[in-house]
Amino acid sequence: MATLESRNVVVPGGSRGLGLGIVEALVARKAHVTVVARDPERLAKVAERLGVNVARGDVTDQGLARRVLSDVRPSALVLNAGATPAMGPLNELTWENFNRAWDVDVKAGFHWVQETLRLPLPRGSRVILASSGAALNGSPLSGSYAGAKRMLWLMAIYANTVARRLDLGIHFQAIVPQQIVGETELGRKAAEAYARSNGVSPEVFLAGFGPPMPPRKVGDNVVSILTDPRYAAGVAFGMKGDIGIVPLDA
Repeated sequence: MATLESRNVVVPGGSRGLGLGIVEALVARKAHVTVVARDPERLAKVAERLGVNVARGDVTDQGLARRVLSDVRPSALVLNAGATPAMGPLNELTWENFNRAWDVDVKAGFHWVQETLRLPLPRGSRVILASSGAALNGSPLSGSYAGAKRMLWLMAIYANTVARRLDLGIHFQAIVPQQIVGETELGRKAAEAYARSNGVSPEVFLAGFGPPMPPRKVGDNVVSILTDPRYAAGVAFGMKGDIGIVPLDA
């Protein structure tokens, strides 16, 4: 995918946070972007500012995934949608809070990936699932978040197996940001929780990751993964503010 110009790209969860940074980077490369989210005000703002198409609905709705993919027929799908987990140690969480990432992040990923394979998308299409560094190192204050993000990474591997068996020509990949992005709602909430646990300020805690990685930088990295031939065949890619994209398959 040497260029994104005039290509259709769908971004569930693209109205805020990392998803919005991804949308900004895609629009800068002249892609035709469709943002999927629930909040009508956020969708209206991103549509007005960036000129993207929008689809309102619950990203965990399988019917919504089927309709959007059938209508848009994207060359790329970037699955960034997810819930902000409740933060707290294991003994203080309810089961509902603990399991939220599975009920939202994994459920959404499951339905969108499944519909991608069933439709299927055109040959040569790329699907990127947003995982997290928590999938590598755990995240003891965010319930099932780490396990859910590992499952999304594994889902990309499983989907590639199906795509090869069916000769669909679709490639699935996972992005794994390896530091907390303090500019997002989720990142700030996580930074505050871990900072309290360590007895430091959120700023000091975030500084421990090294140079920051703002949402737009994540978006630029996603664009590189989609367009740079060095990243065409890999499955999992870490991202860090100081060194950029890090292949993780080995």
